[in-house]
This record gives sequence, structure tokens and C-alpha cells, in this order.
Amino acid sequence: MEIRELRYFVAVAEELHFGKAAQRLGMAQPPLSRTITQLERRLGIALLERTSRKVTLTAAGAVLLAEGRAILSAVTAAERRTQRAATAHPSLVLAVKSGTAGELLTKLLDAYAAEPGAATVDLLLCEAHQHQRLLHEGQADVALLNLPCDSAAGLDTEALYTEGQVAILPASHPLADRSPVRMADVTALPELPMARWPGPGGNYPEGPGAEVRNLTELFQLIALGRTTAVVPESAGVGLRPDLAAVPVLDAPPVTTVIAWPPHSRLRTVADLIRVATRL
Repeated sequence: MEIRELRYFVAVAEELHFGKAAQRLGMAQPPLSRTITQLERRLGIALLERTSRKVTLTAAGAVLLAEGRAILSAVTAAERRTQRAATAHPSLVLAVKSGTAGELLTKLLDAYAAEPGAATVDLLLCEAHQHQRLLHEGQADVALLNLPCDSAAGLDTEALYTEGQVAILPASHPLADRSPVRMADVTALPELPMARWPGPGGNYPEGPGAEVRNLTELFQLIALGRTTAVVPESAGVGLRPDLAAVPVLDAPPVTTVIAWPPHSRLRTVADLIRVATRL
């Protein structure tokens, strides 16, 4: 199976329309249709069900779509990492959620910079649940994740530290003077419904709380009295004066890990992981 064929099939499987897939690929529809038909003949199975009105995936086609996406992501990642490796000055990209891991990040970058032959570290600030895609597609080489808030499926990880969680509240709220509190105290506030974060697919769960994508948005909305949230202790350090962080006794602990693709063989990544675990 050729990479070209996989690209064609994934485009059709995602669009479920040959005309739209051909437009996306920048080609005419007849050669696209021929390529998919030839692929099915060679595999000896139907990947798509075609009628005059619609195109649907067969069970085998759904499997190839998932596998094809992973393969194409790996190819793209290999291209990007190979290009970066050919530069005169080695570098690596570290993905981290905006506003998180502040103290750890500073210590990590300083300690790594002191290592002999250290590469340039480019920071890639991202939002919730973007780490996996950035690592698998080669846009990032390594990332800092918070478990279980983030997903590390398909990645290798090394635990760095575990911490409790705090509720972020307006400084004027009555609960801000209580320490500690319990999850039931925070989730039972009708005037401050819990903030909603997007899931891995980018969709928000149902609920009355504000939709947020990063800590900057979250803190602004909490200060305005629109929502609240329970976050790792480190995210509540150095808060603006109109916010308060209150420890939550029964909130599950959060573990910060450093994560990387399992197939990574970059020496720079191995060195950064070694420094991170030492810290």
C-alpha cells in the first residue's frame, strides 16, 4: 500500500464524498475514484459502500481510516523531525498548556540549558487535549501533561511530581475564607457553576458553566463571578489579587508527567527527559 493511496483513501473516508475529497486533494475526481477502486481490488475487500446518494464506510474501511490516520501522522512527524535534525543548531519543541507548570518549567529550562551540548528549546503553548496531536504529528517533540486531566494514550511518560488541587474563587466569595473545602462545597454553588473544558474531540460537555480553553480565560471569568474550577495547586500560585485558591481535601491528586512519542530516538529529547526526572 502506497502513502499516496492512504492519503487519497483518508480524504474520501473523512469527507464521505468523492467530489469534496478530490477538491481537498487538488485533483480531478475520476483518477481519485480509480485509485480507491484499485486499492479495494488489491486488498480484496470493500472499503466504501457507494450509492447514488451517499458514501459510507464499511467495517474494514473504518479500520483502515484509523490506521491510515496514524500512519500519515507518523510520516508527517518523521518529515518534520528529519528537517529539524538537518539544521546547523539542534532544537526541540516542548508543548505545555498556557499558564501551567510555571516553576517547574523555569527550573527545567535552566537546568537543561546548563547541560553540555544542550539544544535550543522552543516552547509551544497549547490548550487542553492538544498535546497528543502535536506529539503524534511531529509539531512537538516532548510535552508536559497533567494526569488524569490530560490523556497520555499512545505516549511514553515519566512521572515528575504529584500535587493536590485547589478551588479558584473570587476573592470576595464566602468560601474564599474557608480552608480547606470539599468538592461538594464547590460543585454545589449555583451562582458559580463549574467551568467546562473541551474533551479530546474539541466538544464541551453539557452544563451551565462557562466554556474555557485555557487558564487565562478561566481566571478572567472567575474574577467576573461567572464560574469556578478545581485545578492543580501549582496553577493557583501567584494569582491576581481578586482571586483566591482554596485547597480541596477530597479532590483527586494530579501527577505532572513528561511525555514523548514511543518511537522517538532524538538524543535531545532523551537529555531533556533525564534532566526533568533528576529535578
